[in-house]
Amino acid sequence: MGTRTGAEPRTESLEVRPAAVQVHGVSKWYGVQRILDDVELTVRPGEVTVIVGPSGSGKSTLLRVINHLEKPEAGHVSLNGEPIGVRRHGERLKELGERAILAQRSRIGFVFQDFHLFPHLTVLDNVAAAPVATGKLTKPQARLLARELLATVGLGDRAGAYPRQLSGGQQQRVAIARALALRPGVILFDEPTSALDPELVGEVLAVIKDLARSGTTLVIVTHEIGFAREVADRVVFLDEGRIVEQGPPAQVLDRPEHPRTRDFLSKVL
Repeated sequence: MGTRTGAEPRTESLEVRPAAVQVHGVSKWYGVQRILDDVELTVRPGEVTVIVGPSGSGKSTLLRVINHLEKPEAGHVSLNGEPIGVRRHGERLKELGERAILAQRSRIGFVFQDFHLFPHLTVLDNVAAAPVATGKLTKPQARLLARELLATVGLGDRAGAYPRQLSGGQQQRVAIARALALRPGVILFDEPTSALDPELVGEVLAVIKDLARSGTTLVIVTHEIGFAREVADRVVFLDEGRIVEQGPPAQVLDRPEHPRTRDFLSKVL
């Protein structure tokens, strides 16, 4: 990529190929407590999968295992068929080095509950930082991309602001723009509205809805059941570290088959 004479530096197309995610028999435990228990899950390219379930059911841990922030005790995750965080060594899987894991992780966007923005950087530099750090873009290219992404999430006029000058909803929209900056094949959302005041939830959900309509592969952990019904291609109900039920929203949320799913929904709807 070069620059055009007398013009802004080029950025690549914002369009990316949505990735397929496969969770292969993943188990995770801390001491004697099993957090995930032989989880099998396939997310097709461009699919929006929403994970619901009670607190402590392993939802957030599953997301962290997908991008290898947590290492599973058994099983593994693959992105477009490539194991994440490990490589095959005969019949066994061997842990990759940190640099290789970071390179893989750059293909998986992650939006956290509590934003995780750098307080000493402007909004623009928060979004531009990762493409520069990973060597994907030059600084001028990354800053141009960051401006485009901030406009996409409705914050084009706040590029020079610092996180402390933004509302929680605005900070979370910056975090979404930052996740998009690496053009990931999939974006993971971990309770993206749980840290927000109720009046700010809608602005963040609106941005995620736009992403869902764009064909991006999304995996979303949320307690917003109405939102799940609206955006999900598939809803997964997780309880005590196991997938109890999964299917289209109309099936899982409106006509659940498993007693545990029905009990959970009766308390949250």
